[in-house]
Amino acid sequence: MNIKPLGDRVLIKTLKAEEVTASGFVLPESATNDKKEQGEVIALGTGEEVTKSGLKVGQTIIFGGWPKEIKDDKTKEIFKIVEFGDVLAVLE
Repeated sequence: MNIKPLGDRVLIKTLKAEEVTASGFVLPESATNDKKEQGEVIALGTGEEVTKSGLKVGQTIIFGGWPKEIKDDKTKEIFKIVEFGDVLAVLE
């Protein structure tokens, strides 16, 4: 899949992490109201905010908001496009 985000947008491959309670129960995604997710940056737009941020392809980020979801029909992978303002943190 060859997608190039426009403006101040970021293309992300989501990383699924199961939420486990202290007692070992696995919580389904629907059990939490928190919409923050983790993902790997796949491509960056060329907008001013993205360019100045220093964000790089390959970094793992935490993002929120309501991203646009895209499914690759060949690989069945799910990607998301988010506004740069919805990028909350970079994991190091």
